[in-house]
Amino acid sequence: MLVINPKDLAIPQLHQYLIGSVGPRPICFASTVDSNGVPNLAPFSFFNVFSANPPILVFAPNNSGRTGEPKHTLLNVKQVPEVVINVVTASMVEQMNVAAAPWDRGVSEFEKAGFTPVASELIRPFRVLESPSQIECKVIEIKEMGQGGGAGNLVICEVLRMHIHERVLNEEGKIDQLKMELVGRLGGSWYSKTDAAALFELGQPMSVTLGYDRLPDYVKHSERLSANDLGKLSSVLSMPDELLMGAVRLDRQVGEEWTQVREYIDKGDYDKALALLLLSHE
Repeated sequence: MLVINPKDLAIPQLHQYLIGSVGPRPICFASTVDSNGVPNLAPFSFFNVFSANPPILVFAPNNSGRTGEPKHTLLNVKQVPEVVINVVTASMVEQMNVAAAPWDRGVSEFEKAGFTPVASELIRPFRVLESPSQIECKVIEIKEMGQGGGAGNLVICEVLRMHIHERVLNEEGKIDQLKMELVGRLGGSWYSKTDAAALFELGQPMSVTLGYDRLPDYVKHSERLSANDLGKLSSVLSMPDELLMGAVRLDRQVGEEWTQVREYIDKGDYDKALALLLLSHE
C-alpha cells in the first residue's frame, strides 16, 4: 500500500488524495450577503449535518488553493453571520457549476448561473428557488483551521427554518430520497447521482446482533461467501434455535446446500442461511 505522510506532500497533491478518498460528499450551496446586502452564491463539498438537538450544519469555505485568499462566502459570514444552505440536485448541478466559477466579489452568482432568489423569512440572504430544500441558518461560530491556500474554515450554523418542497415528500410527509435526486462530490471533476439504480436500503441494527466473531470458522473462511455475505450472517440476532433448524432441515436439498444458502441470502433470510450452513457441517 502507498503510505502517505501529509507533511511530505504539497498541498494540491494531499488535497487530491483526501477528496479522492472521502466521498461522495454532500454539497452545501451557500447563499450569503455582505454588509451592503450584495448577494453571493457558492457551492462547498466540505459539508455535513452534525446535530439535531440543536440542529447544526457545518461547512468549510476553505482558502483558495490557487491564491491563498479567503472565499467571498467566508468574508460575507464574518460581516453578516447568516447563510441559507440549499441542497443541490441533478436538475440544477450544471447551473451550480457556473456559480462555482471565480467571479469577482460583488458579482451575483444568482444572475450569472440563472438561479431565482427568494426572500428568506428570518435572515437576510436569499434562498434558491430551484433547490428542493432551503435551510435558513445563523452562524454561531467560525473556526479557522490554518493560514494560506487550502486552509479550512469551519462555519458552524444553527438551523432556524427549513423550506422543503412538497414534490420531494412521500405520502407520510417524509423526504423521499428517490425524489430528491441529490448529487455528491467526488475527487477531481467527478460527481455522483442518487438515482434509483444507485440507491439501496440497509436496515439499521437496533439491538445487539450475533456478530462476526461467533460465526463458525468454516463459515468465516469459506471462499463461497463474500465479506458482505458474512456481514449479513453476522446481523442475525442469535444462533438458530431448534425450531428453525428443524424447519430448514425439512427444506434442505442434499447436495444443493450452497445453492439454497445463496437463495436464502438473496431473499434476506439470513437466519435460514446460517441454519443451513450449520446443518451442512454436521
